Amino acid sequence: MKLKLKPEEYLLWGHGLAMAFGLAGLLLVLPNADFIASLPEFGKVAFRLSMANGGVMYMLLGMAAVTVYAYRLLEKRYLFSFLIPALTISVSAELLGTSTGFPFGAYHYTSGLGYKIAGLVPFTIPLSWFYLGFSSFLIARVGLQRYNLPRWIYSVVAIALGALLLTSWDFVLDPGMSQTAVPFWEWEVVGPFFGMPYENFSGWFGTGAIFMGIASFFWGQQPLKLSREQLQLPFMMYLFNFTFATMMSIGGGIYPPIFLGILLGLVPVIALYFSIPKANDMTMTIPVMDGATTSIPVGAGR
Repeated sequence: MKLKLKPEEYLLWGHGLAMAFGLAGLLLVLPNADFIASLPEFGKVAFRLSMANGGVMYMLLGMAAVTVYAYRLLEKRYLFSFLIPALTISVSAELLGTSTGFPFGAYHYTSGLGYKIAGLVPFTIPLSWFYLGFSSFLIARVGLQRYNLPRWIYSVVAIALGALLLTSWDFVLDPGMSQTAVPFWEWEVVGPFFGMPYENFSGWFGTGAIFMGIASFFWGQQPLKLSREQLQLPFMMYLFNFTFATMMSIGGGIYPPIFLGILLGLVPVIALYFSIPKANDMTMTIPVMDGATTSIPVGAGR
């Protein structure tokens, strides 16, 4: 039987394959200078191109996958009320951070992640804030619906949990990406947490919480009736990127942040995802004749 994938699923798997290709280059090929030297000329050119553009490609595919997913599944207001604040606030925070050291600490980006906005921040960085932030927040928001919290508490907890899931990914990603053989960013002052300052994480949490809070205002407090199957793409997006970050940190011989990320990010994401009912288990009550009611399975989205 021929497997039929949705457009966003093709983009998701392209995103995953691009990350796997990048990992192979960074962790297996790059440290092996003899192997690189033995490549024919076209192989050397291909390797240089992959090192220069691999990070850009996987981030563009991640952005495209989540954008198409959100556009097809949800109303446009859900997509754009998250997309615009996420891109605007994250690039503002990154420009401020690379210029002043606030809110993440003093750092600067090297090459390999694409054109730099104002010569400081690669244009791909806000894209990753968006697609990982959206995936984290959507899983948190839908996963928390089963607890029947008061609406304002539900909104606050969903924002905080979404920001925590996003930050937990960075616990694992940042050490590997900044301390690999070819770092993608560098800390100007070595911090106490595997080279990173502690304010990096408060900066990540705060930045994520701000744009998630803005999105939450526009999304309102009505529940999103999404099934577990409909949340598979953001769940896989988080798993793919967490795995990429884990392999980068392992390649650098850095292990404690991985366990912290698993505890505060991966475990909650898995628990939330599998607590969400499948489509067949989601029901709604409708009136029938003589005042009786019946329940039928429902889904959501287009």
